[in-house]
Amino acid sequence: MENRKYKGVQPLFENKYLNFFHMDAVADSGKEFDYYFVSRNPADKLKLKTRSRRPEGMFIYALLKDDPGRLVLIRQYRYPVGDHMYELPAGLIDEGETAEEAAVREMEEETGMHLEVVRQDGGLFENGFYMGQGYTDESCVPVFGLASGGGVMHPEEWETIEVLTADKREVRRILREEKVSLRMALLMMQFLKADPEDPFAFLKI
Repeated sequence: MENRKYKGVQPLFENKYLNFFHMDAVADSGKEFDYYFVSRNPADKLKLKTRSRRPEGMFIYALLKDDPGRLVLIRQYRYPVGDHMYELPAGLIDEGETAEEAAVREMEEETGMHLEVVRQDGGLFENGFYMGQGYTDESCVPVFGLASGGGVMHPEEWETIEVLTADKREVRRILREEKVSLRMALLMMQFLKADPEDPFAFLKI
């Protein structure tokens, strides 16, 4: 059954990473209007059709295994912003890959570090959380863990990444002075409240 809030969706531009769509949308009044959005998914797998909650991506909240009072961050150039931003390591989940498997892979690629995943209680963070529902159906999940080592990084050709770790004092500075995403800011606030003796207590809700 077709959703009464739209009559059709047409792809306008598609590539490997992001697709652009036009929607024949319908207001509650019955008036039709044009709506545009982007998606990681092709036309036949848009979430408005599949109702899937499968996340396309994940991001990693990792503390140093030898010093859980330090958070692993990256400083990366972002082309739409035209500047470097402080971020958590993150990436897309490949076909047939779990979020945790993707996190281990991306952690090694972006930081050269090994990630030991900390399991969540109750599955509260396992479904996809939407990133910008006004313009995309993309969703993402957090993966939590402990990082160790420091091998060779394998970033993509277009990625300019600096790896660093931050204690609470540095995290406060970054929140005050630097460019960060909202999801990054919220998890940095969580880090500021965390007890190094039990840094993942919030997962035991």
